Amino acid sequence: MQAVVTTATGGDDKLCFTTVPFPVPGKGEVLLKVLAAGVNNTDINTRLGWYAASVSTGTQGAAEDATASRPDGGWGKPTPFPLIQGTDCCGEVVSVGPAGDSSIIGSRVLVRACMRPNGFASMDNIWMGSDFDGAFAQFVKVPASEIFAVDCSWTDAELATIPCAYGTAENMLHRARVSAGMRVLISGASGGVGSAAVQLAKRRGAEVIGISAKGKHDIIRSIGADRMLDRDEDVVGILRQDSIDIVVDNVAGPGFGAMLQVLKRGGTYVSSGAIAGPIVELDMRDFYLKNLTLLGCTAWEEPVFPDLISYIERGEIRPLLDRTYRLDQIALAQREFLEKRHVGKMVLMPPQ
Repeated sequence: MQAVVTTATGGDDKLCFTTVPFPVPGKGEVLLKVLAAGVNNTDINTRLGWYAASVSTGTQGAAEDATASRPDGGWGKPTPFPLIQGTDCCGEVVSVGPAGDSSIIGSRVLVRACMRPNGFASMDNIWMGSDFDGAFAQFVKVPASEIFAVDCSWTDAELATIPCAYGTAENMLHRARVSAGMRVLISGASGGVGSAAVQLAKRRGAEVIGISAKGKHDIIRSIGADRMLDRDEDVVGILRQDSIDIVVDNVAGPGFGAMLQVLKRGGTYVSSGAIAGPIVELDMRDFYLKNLTLLGCTAWEEPVFPDLISYIERGEIRPLLDRTYRLDQIALAQREFLEKRHVGKMVLMPPQ
């Protein structure tokens, strides 16, 4: 089959569109024909080795220094290169492993990309496309327990916008206990996770304030934002201190301090990323005098993905698909992703 193999840490020259052996599902696994695969920061960060402790810049900075060798650049462990990346997968079940349930063959499914191999009582987690081969290929094998059939009229590309971005966003809102009447501030609201968080927070009845480049405000309002701020505006000056119940922040970087200042006493800051830079300045007085809760979110909770499937099937959320590319255009897709001119998700389409 054809696939994109990431050969090592580095620039997009490490992305090799080539022919690889056909995967064979083992016991407890299924083989999927990949119908569409989303593009994520996670895929780029893993290729760049951004998770290495030596990296202090955002994703863009790491991309500009892509020649650096970072063997420790995985999520606390080396990435198993060569690797087929691809965290988002919309696929069709084409075969099952020994003693598997053949009745699911032909089902269109989404893959829960964040997997909890030791059960949901443990925070241990592994990710498709970072810890084992993922969806940047014509076929992929995954645990049968991690596929979810979805009955809707969305296109394959639209479904591929969901797993990583919406799973991550829903997990943050779930853990932060976002509910009706809360005032929620979402940074990076035009990105995959940010735009998902806007929809999902609005679905829960929250008042949603988004931050993004000004030219993207109308689109984010159309999916639920009640108010938009420009990313270069004075957030504290406009919103005032002690005005926000929950901050959903995957940007971090220099703006981190302002996010804590606008939180009410007893408020919650929740994050699963740091695209503007992982090293931030924290005034401990904002943290402890205001009785804040800081939540780091990577491992998805058990209800998150089944709930997402139900939202799709009931028409409670909609996809925000910016554009699609052929799988062999992955380098172009990732370069344009880093330019941050898009709104929502970019999706790769493997050869069919």
